[in-house]
Amino acid sequence: MKVDQNPLTKKIIFIGNYLPRQCGIATFTTDLCESIAKINSPTVECFAIAMNDRAAGYLYPERVRFEIDAINREQYDIASDFINISQADIICLQHEYGIFGGKAGRWILSLLRQVSAPAVATLHTVLKNPSIEQREVICNLAEICDRLVVMSQTAVDFLIDIYGVAAEKLVLIPHGIPDMPFVDPNYFKDDFGLAGKQLILSFGLLNPGKGIEYVIDALAFAVKEAPNVHFMYVGATHPHIVKEQGEAYRQSLMRKMRGLGLSDHVSFINRFVSLDELCQYLGAADIYITPYLNEEQISSGTLAYAMGLGKAVVSTPYWYAQEMLAEGRGVLIPFQNAQAIAEQLIRLLQNDVERNTMRKKAYQYCRPMIWSEIARAYMDLFEKVIAERHACPKPTRLLLQNGERPSELPAINLKHLLSLTDSTGIIQHAYFCNPDPRYGYSTDDQARALIVAAKGSVLAPELTEWNELISRYMSYLIYAFDPESRRFGNYLTYQRTWSKPVATEDTHARAVWGLAHVIAYANNSGRRAAAAHLMEAATPPLASFSSPRAWALGILAIHAYLRMYPGATMFRKERELLARRLFEQYQDNAADDWPWLEDRLTYDNARICQALIEAGHGLSDAEMAQAGLRSLKWLDALQTAEQGHFVPIGSNGWYIRNETRARFDQQPIEASTFLDACLAAFRLTKDEYWLVAARRAFEWFLGRNDLNLPLYDYVTGACCDGLHPDRVNQNQGAESVICWLMSLMAMYELQQEFDSQRRGEKNER
Repeated sequence: MKVDQNPLTKKIIFIGNYLPRQCGIATFTTDLCESIAKINSPTVECFAIAMNDRAAGYLYPERVRFEIDAINREQYDIASDFINISQADIICLQHEYGIFGGKAGRWILSLLRQVSAPAVATLHTVLKNPSIEQREVICNLAEICDRLVVMSQTAVDFLIDIYGVAAEKLVLIPHGIPDMPFVDPNYFKDDFGLAGKQLILSFGLLNPGKGIEYVIDALAFAVKEAPNVHFMYVGATHPHIVKEQGEAYRQSLMRKMRGLGLSDHVSFINRFVSLDELCQYLGAADIYITPYLNEEQISSGTLAYAMGLGKAVVSTPYWYAQEMLAEGRGVLIPFQNAQAIAEQLIRLLQNDVERNTMRKKAYQYCRPMIWSEIARAYMDLFEKVIAERHACPKPTRLLLQNGERPSELPAINLKHLLSLTDSTGIIQHAYFCNPDPRYGYSTDDQARALIVAAKGSVLAPELTEWNELISRYMSYLIYAFDPESRRFGNYLTYQRTWSKPVATEDTHARAVWGLAHVIAYANNSGRRAAAAHLMEAATPPLASFSSPRAWALGILAIHAYLRMYPGATMFRKERELLARRLFEQYQDNAADDWPWLEDRLTYDNARICQALIEAGHGLSDAEMAQAGLRSLKWLDALQTAEQGHFVPIGSNGWYIRNETRARFDQQPIEASTFLDACLAAFRLTKDEYWLVAARRAFEWFLGRNDLNLPLYDYVTGACCDGLHPDRVNQNQGAESVICWLMSLMAMYELQQEFDSQRRGEKNER
């Protein structure tokens, strides 16, 4: 099947190691991903999920959107969920036992079983004598994946004969190579100070299995017949070898070199070189050598690269070399035999005709292996697999989130929320308890209502309205978003026209925050996928905003997303950018008597504190988190009456530095925001001071306030719009009921955490 002009493949997710991690799998995954992206841009979207072998990960390019800590079992399940909401058309897995967690790397199987997209796995190792666990992993991969790709006929034969894999599951696609011209080695030698030398080269991550000691021994014989010969090894020691053994192997080679008097004939380039530089080293080589110590090597990128650049090759007869060097494309010598290596090196160095004939055969044989051709072969396979899956769908087991609703808090009552919500969304204002259509709809309210609906679907699953509400509020945001400008509309009239077509920065960020909660809470994969798609498009503009509250909401939105998908690289970078900006403004403006980033307190103040706390924790920046805690404690002191109840900054004048603060009107949003920030502080510090402060803000809704009047109506589920100096505001609009429900649900989540902790302590006893 050939790729047509309207391919089925729109989005490909590559899973494997990725540059700048230093290993052959990382190089292969990067080259394959970039090659496929290059030949299919812009119709096909390619991105990668990178496996990490260290907690800090690596400084990945933008192509990497998610990272998995290989030894963290939970992250495989999270990654599968991330893949599902990303709506990938196909997964391309690079499989090697050593890069995944669990026995024989079996944790990757759990990820693959939970994804809905078809999968193609490239096997970089196929063992002739696998352990029981190793064989089980390959057999399970064959069962789960739609195809297994191998790079040699030997691997095909092993999989059929030893593992019992059906032949129709297997596809042979060679190892890719760079597209380089066939050039005379002398062209490059001047660049390395090797003019007049006969260069023998080997490269790759150095480890004891490479057999380089036999080349050095062979050189002691070869220099007698070819005095201008020089052997160079290009490549750093494998990171895992360095971790376990240090540089002991490289040092042993250098001692051998000096002991044999070969210091002028041997050199080591001890670093991981770029592809361009590697091609120059290879270009300068007269002979390439791979003296591996045993036959169990089913593929070798280094050998493929060398042949693809037209090198004469001397190699031990490992499986891949036997196949690649057949028919005069190279020379095979016995394992661990320095004398045989020396004889073949001398023969080729002294016979230009034979060496150049071998070079040409290797180069011509490998021309179909250049990366652009390999990318097309993979794309043809992807198209075929996707077409088969469309014709015969495959069921998938998806992860679900469950929640228990505690009984000690007021029940979640949706009556008023439902009365304000129509087929378009939630109506902005109310005339007393009635929806007031004169003022239409606001994007702010849809975003907050979306948070309530998404959380409610988990906290109170017995209520059946959640999915419809999520769909309603999501649809509004979809309609409000302009893909061209990447901005949301703001106010929609009841007649469905935009009265203020571009949302404020704060409103835009709040919309992103709402989308993040769908991703974090909703069980429906279609809604979560839509939210993820929209969030990816709407998040980048946050970097250009100037509003600190927009930055804070953006941070919290990304933080909610990262709780589900902590490896999402793009969002991690965006969160750090916004957090650093917010923290810098705080540092520039905060003083001992005014620990705040502006000269006034207005609305939604505690969101800034919450963002600093959560970002500081997520970025392991204690100073940033402490700034959030400090400003929040200052806010708590300002907003606690002498009688001990919560008294938020009033909206009738706010609080300008060195002036008198406004006490009224008090808004539900301030209680809700402060409660969230206090719970964030408690989760970070475990200091019960913050639980007391959070409860104080919650009780403001229930009547513990300046007027001892409840704003929440237990019967209707409504919440009054605010507290005046002499009465409650009896209008019951969208923002008020949403802020009440957000506060109630935050307390439910806290109660769940306590219940779970108690159950854990009981089980331990």
